[in-house]
Amino acid sequence: METETVEKPRAGLRVGVQKFGTFLSGMIMPNIGAFIAWGLITALFIPKGFLPNEQLALLVSPMITFLLPLLIGYTGGHAIHGLRGGVVGAAATMGVIVGTDIPMFIGAMIMGPLAAWVMKKLDALWDGRIKPGFEMLVNNFSAGIVAAIMAIIGMLLVGPAVKAFSQGAATAVDFLVQHGLLPLTSILIEPAKILFLNNAINHGILTPLGTEESLNAGKSMLFLLESNPGPGLGLLLAYTVFGRGMARASAPGAALIQFVGGIHEIYFPYVLMKPVIVLAPILGGMTGVFTLVVTGAGLRSPAAPGSILAVFAAASSDSYLGVTLSVLFATIVSFVVAGLILKLSKNTEGDELGEATSKMEAMKGKKSSVASALVSAAATSGPIRTVVFACDAGMGSSAMGASVLRNKIKDAGFGDVKVTNSAIANLTDTYDIVVTHQDLADRAKPKTGSATHVSVDNFMNSPRYDEIVELVRTSNTAPADAAPAETVPAAPAAADSASEDENAEAQPAHEVLAADGVVLQGTATERDAAIDEVGQLLMQRGSVDADYVLAMHERETSVSTYMGNFLAIPHGTNDAKEHINHSAVAVVRYPEGIDWGGKDVKFVVGVAGLNNEHLKILASIAKIFTNKDQVAQLEQATSVEEILDLFGKVNTK
Repeated sequence: METETVEKPRAGLRVGVQKFGTFLSGMIMPNIGAFIAWGLITALFIPKGFLPNEQLALLVSPMITFLLPLLIGYTGGHAIHGLRGGVVGAAATMGVIVGTDIPMFIGAMIMGPLAAWVMKKLDALWDGRIKPGFEMLVNNFSAGIVAAIMAIIGMLLVGPAVKAFSQGAATAVDFLVQHGLLPLTSILIEPAKILFLNNAINHGILTPLGTEESLNAGKSMLFLLESNPGPGLGLLLAYTVFGRGMARASAPGAALIQFVGGIHEIYFPYVLMKPVIVLAPILGGMTGVFTLVVTGAGLRSPAAPGSILAVFAAASSDSYLGVTLSVLFATIVSFVVAGLILKLSKNTEGDELGEATSKMEAMKGKKSSVASALVSAAATSGPIRTVVFACDAGMGSSAMGASVLRNKIKDAGFGDVKVTNSAIANLTDTYDIVVTHQDLADRAKPKTGSATHVSVDNFMNSPRYDEIVELVRTSNTAPADAAPAETVPAAPAAADSASEDENAEAQPAHEVLAADGVVLQGTATERDAAIDEVGQLLMQRGSVDADYVLAMHERETSVSTYMGNFLAIPHGTNDAKEHINHSAVAVVRYPEGIDWGGKDVKFVVGVAGLNNEHLKILASIAKIFTNKDQVAQLEQATSVEEILDLFGKVNTK
């Protein structure tokens, strides 16, 4: 109990800080293109630029003074209250611009969201109370009045306050530089990056201060405090040399992405996997900053993204040597420190990288496609030949998922990749990729330790399927290079493991799904009653006995059979197959929909399968329910024959 009391506030504070940092960076990142444009014009045309041009250099001051702050203010306002908030936010930002003589990035990040928030609250007060015909008048005048008032507040109050803060911060930076303490900022910056505050720190604090310094001195080292790629590169090189398993296999690719692509988040999982190793980028960052202080090097404009290419593009003409040494020394120190930590600690990082990536994505609040793809690629050695979908019985959910992914992989041109389905109990360690429901993953992993595991929460339309297709694409260089399908080693000869093509000669679909197995208007109003209703259809057809229907309920309590797109496919457990007399599929439609564990279901497909005879009709159902037009046809069908005909047409394709 004591631990809970201590940890909850910390977690709440961390999440709050992350959300705040994400919001700040959300105002900057959409406008990075404009920052780059300003940086290029500055680097080329100012008197100390590569191509000095007095006329073109006139663009520099208006862009930094007006364009960039207004874009930030509009973006921040839009995030709070849409287009209306963006307009009001931009107008309010004009107040802080006019009220000061320095670039108002911080002022824009305050006034844009603040003005939009005020507008949003006022709109809520008279929402639904405006008489018809007066909406445009009220909306336009209210926005204009709010914008005018907030612009005045920005000019008279916020602008001077932000200017005072900026001057104080600049004085603090000068103090740190004069006393050789600026390298200590890495103690805060590097850990903050892992918390996804890097964009907020770089563009919310360092960029405004660096911009003012650059306008006066032609360059600023503040632009490179956060964006120096050296600390991350050194860390990843250490994993390349001293790591093991998945971490070592993925580190070289991550290093290339981080150093050249400028995506620094790629190395965050390697730190989260072994938190003490954060000392490496901290000490590397301190070394890089110290080198900048000694050499007096700096950049003319922000380096965004933090790629070595962007760094050199923004470097001032007299700073190439200093910038190069800063990146080089930061890399070396980070590499040495990380290497020592890896050598002196237990080498378990190869097994923890996937978990650390998931932790990073949870902190970020969304999936990191680059990091996840890199980990998946490292986990898969050689071309992918076999993919298996595993569920408790290997009868319904897994068969549907296998059919959906099989079609996606075929459409991508990799028809020789064998996609099968199986009961978890029948799995063996012979597959390249194992796909399971997220609630069953822990049962499948011990049986298939060498495979790449993918967990989904929806067998029908999971976004993870596209990741698997991309992994196949990168692992199997080209369809022409893959081995012919008949040379691929066969999967275990289990009754649950078979592909759609292998069942082409199976029992005809109309015998598995017949007219007496289709009900257009179900009577159930909730999930358990619907399972009983579809189970009775199977029993009436002589396919199963009452014990199998009980097993359908048992299966549903362990993992939901909801598939997505209004479809559920209840079926029995693996142990209940002895209660199946012959394969059958029953369909019950609920036009008004029923609640299926919080999901809306309109079609309940009961499944009882032996010897894979049911897989052909399930493949048809899978094709239909991944096509919105065909689902609509099912919803509008007025006869059983229409439903049977639709399944038959899909089967012939």
